Amino acid sequence: MTAPGASKGDEARSGRWRRIGSDARAGLVHGLVSAPDGLASGLLAGLSPVAGLYGYLFGMVAGALTTSSVLMTVQATGAMAVIIADVPEVRGGDNPAGALAMLGLLTGLIMLTLGLLRLGSLVRFVPHTVLTGFVGAVAINIILSQFADFTGFASDAGNRLFRAISTLINVAAWHAPTVLLGALTVVLIILLEKTRLSSLGLFVAVVIVSALGQLPFFGEVQQLSDIAEIPPGLPLPVLPALDTIGPLLIPAFSLALIGLIQGAAISQAVPQPDGSFSNVSGDFRGQGIANIVSAFFRGVPVAGSLSGTAVLTAAGARSRLGNLFAGAVMIIVILLFSELAGSISMPALAGLLMLIGARMFKPRRLWGVIKTGPTQAVVTSITFALTLLVPLQYAVLVGVGISVILFVVGRANRVKVVRWVPTDGPFPREEPPPAELSARDIVILHGYGSLFFASAEPFISQLPVATTESRGAVVILRLRGADDLGSTMITALLRYRAELVAAGCSLVLCGVADDVMRQLVASGALATFEETHVFAATPIVSESLTAAVEFARELAGESSAGSQ
Repeated sequence: MTAPGASKGDEARSGRWRRIGSDARAGLVHGLVSAPDGLASGLLAGLSPVAGLYGYLFGMVAGALTTSSVLMTVQATGAMAVIIADVPEVRGGDNPAGALAMLGLLTGLIMLTLGLLRLGSLVRFVPHTVLTGFVGAVAINIILSQFADFTGFASDAGNRLFRAISTLINVAAWHAPTVLLGALTVVLIILLEKTRLSSLGLFVAVVIVSALGQLPFFGEVQQLSDIAEIPPGLPLPVLPALDTIGPLLIPAFSLALIGLIQGAAISQAVPQPDGSFSNVSGDFRGQGIANIVSAFFRGVPVAGSLSGTAVLTAAGARSRLGNLFAGAVMIIVILLFSELAGSISMPALAGLLMLIGARMFKPRRLWGVIKTGPTQAVVTSITFALTLLVPLQYAVLVGVGISVILFVVGRANRVKVVRWVPTDGPFPREEPPPAELSARDIVILHGYGSLFFASAEPFISQLPVATTESRGAVVILRLRGADDLGSTMITALLRYRAELVAAGCSLVLCGVADDVMRQLVASGALATFEETHVFAATPIVSESLTAAVEFARELAGESSAGSQ
């Protein structure tokens, strides 16, 4: 209700300033939390921690300006960081900074291209089974990757899993002060989340533990400045290393795939301030642009972050300004407090990441998918195992490939042919098709399942066989619902027709869709089938079947008034 003497314009301005105030407060919280979180992401990626910090900053700002979603936060995510850690080109060689820039650029270009082509729906082709196994193993990888910084014991075993096993075996070699600070970080975050400082719990816990790390008792505990220099300003642009395009294509594709899936989850789960939902393809474009910007400013590849978006919305953000204010806070932190950032305790960051990994791991969800069926169990288990044992960019692609193969095999083997037998009522009775055709018999067959190249042989094998005793029989094959047969299925049907004709029988097709009819014409199969033996589908269900039955009676030598 408008106050006396106040105009609608004054009320609108007041509401606008309230929204800006909410965004500013949310941006302050989000920016403070993102600073240590960004450093931890760089560490998780096996790079300089500032690479994660720059990815958070430039991804967040660019994403705020370009995504369809008003509230989506674009940052480095745990899953993407673990993939980056398995890419050797960005951690060594002659130009690791240029390789990282090229990785981010390729990832961004893939995302941007998919967005421009409006291919947001592609994410539905990545099965939930693959994603569940991948995310579960990524969570464990995050935990295992932090064992060295959490315990102070650096194993020289081969891969991440074996290093973790070696660390657990050598408990006596753990550095007690390091373990104490790491454990204290986890406890503080959990406790602070239950207080009024819940939104800032992560930031406050890292600050407190890092301050304690300055005490003499913790003098040998590693700090951020011991492993990387924290520059006191914003980064200068870097040019991508063109000679790394080849080896980085597969990692970039995997990063884009995982990033887009995470972003699509936000697009579909977090509504806009007006209650509507953002355009998935528009969010693809924004994430692609954010990656390109982050790449040129030495940041890691980024994507929509569900945890970052949750922090922003929980803190009260109401527009794009929330992420922009958070970016401004991060710039202030980088410019004014870079020296203090070097004092951050490494076990504090390790504890933070291990807690994130523990919360990502959902054993009930994993077990629930495995119990769904044998195909789901195989795909989930293989993806989970591969993600633990091989570089992640290959694990996710192999998981998708196996899922596609099992899907095709499953669909091909689930095709079923039934016989429709007319009854006194309006509906036919279904029964298994006969093994052999009887003389002058009219057999109506209907197929269930997907009729495509892989199902051609299973489908044909269920059709009745014509013998020397079958002369005059007619097989009516109802194809209503099939929109695409393909050359393999058409060839199989032509072969079956030839077998029928050789035995003095006939094949009639009915319920043929327009697209299938065009395929028959284009392939020349319609002339072989004979146009009089093919009945197009009509809007009236079973109209073409009725016409086909009448025609079959004529072929079988029965009068149209005769019984079936």
